[in-house]
Amino acid sequence: MLRNPTLDKLQALKLTGMLTALDEQMANPELHQLSFEERLGLLLDREATERDNRRLTTRLKQARLKQSACMEDIDFRPMRGLNREQFRQLLDSQWVREHQNVLLTGPTGVGKTWLACALAQKACRDGYTAVYHRVPRLLQDLHIAKGDGRYPKLMATLARVDVLLLDDWGLAAFSDQQRRDMLEILEDRHSVKSTVVTSQLPVEHWHEMIGDPTVADAILDRLIHNAHRIPLQGESMRRKSKKLAPKESSS
Repeated sequence: MLRNPTLDKLQALKLTGMLTALDEQMANPELHQLSFEERLGLLLDREATERDNRRLTTRLKQARLKQSACMEDIDFRPMRGLNREQFRQLLDSQWVREHQNVLLTGPTGVGKTWLACALAQKACRDGYTAVYHRVPRLLQDLHIAKGDGRYPKLMATLARVDVLLLDDWGLAAFSDQQRRDMLEILEDRHSVKSTVVTSQLPVEHWHEMIGDPTVADAILDRLIHNAHRIPLQGESMRRKSKKLAPKESSS
């Protein structure tokens, strides 16, 4: 007589983890030997785990990461130039807690975006928020946002997120307005949030790409001085995967 009302109340209170765990306890006679405190502890553990999983799912959905990458699948082959110890130090998200940046540079196809997404995914797993943006599209969206009134809200969102992933930095030189928009973004985040940048251009060429020397100095000062630099090298991994793929039969 007590079972259905109790389960209904758990459902009404949206305690779905406890609901599932209690249903399992009732169906397992061995668990009846546990004390009340032990069984209650199991119910609370299940509820906490389910809530953590729901929050993680929400963070990953909001991050809109371009690639489904995770730290467990990182390829440390020597020809990539990826320092195993340096990168592993980043995987505990201490750099996020200390509001540091990560700069991934190298030729196209070497896995910059994938590694950046793996770092952002790990940050989400550790309880931080993240969001992915391609720089050319973000700059275009900022331009449009100024016309339709979304600019302040978009800038506030970019300032608030724990990890901002800026992909394809430096594909084209910045215009004057784009330089100033990027400076505002990085100024809002400086020393309070973390930014991950991927670029085909070596860091040494960023000043020239940004253009205006004064604005370039301000941008790079906020981006580089507390950053972990990860220069990658080697052949395109996309091209290499095509070479390794089995050839189709001509029949």
